[in-house]
Amino acid sequence: MGLDDATARTPEGARASVTPAPIAMPAAVPTERGTRGAVARLILENGPVTAAGLSARLGLTPAAVRRHLDNLLADDMIETKISRTYGNRGRGRPARMFAITDAGRSAFVHAYDDLASNALRFIAQAAGPEAVAQFARQQVSELERRYRPAVDAAAPGQRVQALAEALSADGYAAGASGAPAAGGGEQLCQHHCPVAHVAAQYPELCEAETEAFGRLLGTPVQRLATIAHGDGICTTHVTAPGLGHHRNIDTKSGGASA
Repeated sequence: MGLDDATARTPEGARASVTPAPIAMPAAVPTERGTRGAVARLILENGPVTAAGLSARLGLTPAAVRRHLDNLLADDMIETKISRTYGNRGRGRPARMFAITDAGRSAFVHAYDDLASNALRFIAQAAGPEAVAQFARQQVSELERRYRPAVDAAAPGQRVQALAEALSADGYAAGASGAPAAGGGEQLCQHHCPVAHVAAQYPELCEAETEAFGRLLGTPVQRLATIAHGDGICTTHVTAPGLGHHRNIDTKSGGASA
């Protein structure tokens, strides 16, 4: 085709330009924002973590992880903490850990917080605080019903882990570990709470959840920390089943009595 063929004649004889075909672009790759969100979620779900740990989990190069971490730090989504690790000779060396901030956690909060808070405020004003507690227990009872089969099917020593897995499936990013304090037992940790902002105003939600944990596990539990009260994670101490008859723990107030 000659250069003059780049134009064509209309039926009236006028010359009209022919628009060139668009150049095909390569397929889109995962967006920077999507990968950055994955980094932030891993930090949220796993607590303070190193850049090397994030790199291994995400399959990204250390340089790529550092770029996302720098952007998250600049946006106040995460913060750095220094922790000491110890080698074979016992010499401590600082490790830079990355933890989620309140602003970062807020990015994962559901958009219906204001609606839920307004609804609970209306219930409290119309029917009193006990109506809020009753509503909280009713809401938690549905979770308890769904979690019951998985917890009951687990071996006695795996029930806290089974509950943690059920909570994680609902977005609570939960895990179980041995309790560090003397006396044994376990700790149930929730790194994310979808209703944290609402629970900060209405602790009845946390209290109802704690009571449900005790019923599901069949042993006294004690809430040690909550995201709603400004702690980094929600931590619940689960008494070893064999010790349950020695202590009577008030799951609502978090207190324990001999």
